[in-house]
Amino acid sequence: MSQEKDYSRYFTAPDLKQAKKRGKESIQVLQFNEIPPEMQQVGVGQKYMIQTYGCQMNEHDSETMAGILEQMGYEETTETSEADVILLNTCAIRENAEDKVFGGLGRLKALKLEKPNLVLGVCGCMSQEESVVNRILKSYQHVDMIFGTHNIHRLPHLLQNALYSKEMVIEVWSKEGDVIENLPKKRSDGLRAWVNIMYGCDKFCTYCIVPYTRGKERSRRPEDVLQEIRDLARLGYKEVTLLGQNVNAYGKDFEDMEYRFGDLMDDVRKIGIPRVRFTTSHPRDFDDHLVEVLGKGGNLVEHIHLPVQSGSSEVLKLMARKYDRERYLELVGKLKKAVPNVVLTTDIIVGFPGETDEQFEETLSLVKEVEYDSAFTFIYSPREGTPAAKMQDDVPMEVKKERLQRLNDALNEISLRKNEALRGQVVEVLVEGESKKNAEVLSGRTRTNKLVHFRGSKDLIGKMVQVKIEAPQTWILKGVLVDEEQSATPVA
Repeated sequence: MSQEKDYSRYFTAPDLKQAKKRGKESIQVLQFNEIPPEMQQVGVGQKYMIQTYGCQMNEHDSETMAGILEQMGYEETTETSEADVILLNTCAIRENAEDKVFGGLGRLKALKLEKPNLVLGVCGCMSQEESVVNRILKSYQHVDMIFGTHNIHRLPHLLQNALYSKEMVIEVWSKEGDVIENLPKKRSDGLRAWVNIMYGCDKFCTYCIVPYTRGKERSRRPEDVLQEIRDLARLGYKEVTLLGQNVNAYGKDFEDMEYRFGDLMDDVRKIGIPRVRFTTSHPRDFDDHLVEVLGKGGNLVEHIHLPVQSGSSEVLKLMARKYDRERYLELVGKLKKAVPNVVLTTDIIVGFPGETDEQFEETLSLVKEVEYDSAFTFIYSPREGTPAAKMQDDVPMEVKKERLQRLNDALNEISLRKNEALRGQVVEVLVEGESKKNAEVLSGRTRTNKLVHFRGSKDLIGKMVQVKIEAPQTWILKGVLVDEEQSATPVA
């Protein structure tokens, strides 16, 4: 690192009370310069595996960890039995995500007995939870190291301690760290890239653990973000997704200038990347300037993910979302006016504590009014440490499941109807690769993030092509290449 700090005070287990505190301390921007000399070749001849759970932010963190490990000489493997280092990059959003991780840890115990020199690490959001660390200490003592979301850049030092220490290495900073620039990344396909623009969240929705596990909102400097995107453009990337727990809060923490997310998007619009997306956005911080910039189009795509969580103002208040139904619908109206072909997707929770039948019906009616093209839908489950976990979880599970089914039925009907409207239309598709189910079929996405399957030669992968939609379905579109329309066989 370019500036040395005393890290000894951070060698501690997580503390959710500390993680909740939001101070006025200024965040430094530091540079990741190099791997310590004694660790630069430690991985030569060895392999690593990173198992990633959860959101795009976790995927991006895994790219960073992979980049660091490869600078240390390690090679990636997809075979668990071949790995000398295994990292589980975890998600804390829902209980079933944690169950998957603990199940994975249990299965890895036998491999650890076979390969005593295997280094097994747990990182990511689960590591920031006190209860998780205590459970690992008690029941999963074959784990070698635990580290959190704020100190990924410390991986070489943590790995060094794990390799040469007989004790479990735990370094979880309850308070957020600095913004670290120049971190290496191993991006997978050379086609699409995630670019972090900020870290953390200050919204404290009552059901969400993220503000505790990711820390306070802190933005990267615009010059660093824009330079990273320019570099990706020079490397030939076709699409970037700007990432943050709440991208719309970007720049609120700058003390030396007025520069918000709309300003950043306006500047990114001028860079030669064909497609620019962003996720995730919070309706409360979605201002009129951002709406105006998105209306300029160009490389700013017409797909906006706008989590609503509930269509009931009363439930939204219990969730501490800090907007109501009317404010959300007003924002949707502005977006549809500024971006006429906009495709909206969302997140919705059913069965929040106290949710009545009438309040659920309000969610259904909002879904039908907005007409989302798709949605991520969830049954509420309490997360330890959040305010909602102290509320009475009084909606019976059978009622939650029935509501989820009705919600999904309504969403699927809308999705199919809107996809059917694309029948016969020609759409631009960024070809991502072969279909997972049929190697003879290519798969790609439209600007509005709809999945398209069509037949074509493999040399089209990585290119933009025109596809005529001939068989719309609920979740995918099937079509034929425009250039080969006369002779092509449609996808079955």
